[in-house]
Amino acid sequence: MNRVDWLRERLARLEPISLEIRDESDQHAGHAGARQGGHYAVTIVAACFANLPTVRRHRLVYDAVGDLMQNGIHALSIVAKAPQEL
Repeated sequence: MNRVDWLRERLARLEPISLEIRDESDQHAGHAGARQGGHYAVTIVAACFANLPTVRRHRLVYDAVGDLMQNGIHALSIVAKAPQEL
């Protein structure tokens, strides 16, 4: 299983209505942190984000991703929205 699949599996616990994961690692080739893991961008829409500030939404995503942030992911860009924000 690749890292995108791992991310998708972990983020499923947030019950996303929409989930897009992009591997942007190739855009960071040569970057010092790239040796420690990949760069990923996540756009997620889920009801659990309703009425939450951005920091709490990001915390939910990081909690779901868990140890992947220390094992294979160097950077994670997050756009997290509630369904009514579409």
